[in-house]
Amino acid sequence: MYMDKQQMFSEDQAVTASAASTNVIDLGSADAGRSSMEVFARVSEAFNNLTSLGVKLQTATDAAFTTPVDLPAQETDLLAALTTLNKEIFKAKLPQGCLRYVRLYFTVTGTAPTTGKITAGIILDRQANP
Repeated sequence: MYMDKQQMFSEDQAVTASAASTNVIDLGSADAGRSSMEVFARVSEAFNNLTSLGVKLQTATDAAFTTPVDLPAQETDLLAALTTLNKEIFKAKLPQGCLRYVRLYFTVTGTAPTTGKITAGIILDRQANP
């Protein structure tokens, strides 16, 4: 898969508490249908301590996310799934109806982790070798 630096939400972002992704992506205008674009998040450093990690896609009309809107794309993974490097923990098509800006929001449940990083972004296509 090809990743574009400007389409990355997080690059090895430490997630030690609930927080938004490091970067916000500007789609340029209201969504006219981006169903071929895919959002992904993967573990780039193993997590410890927490019970689970929720990942959800949010959208807003402003880059500050004054009024974030949760999109239906959400996933929650237990600690066992968060200890494998490069494990993809979130994968969803960018839904229609997005506002101009999108980001990911990570929700930590349980004890705050002292280790754990996420790399996440938007891709157009996946590499599909047989």
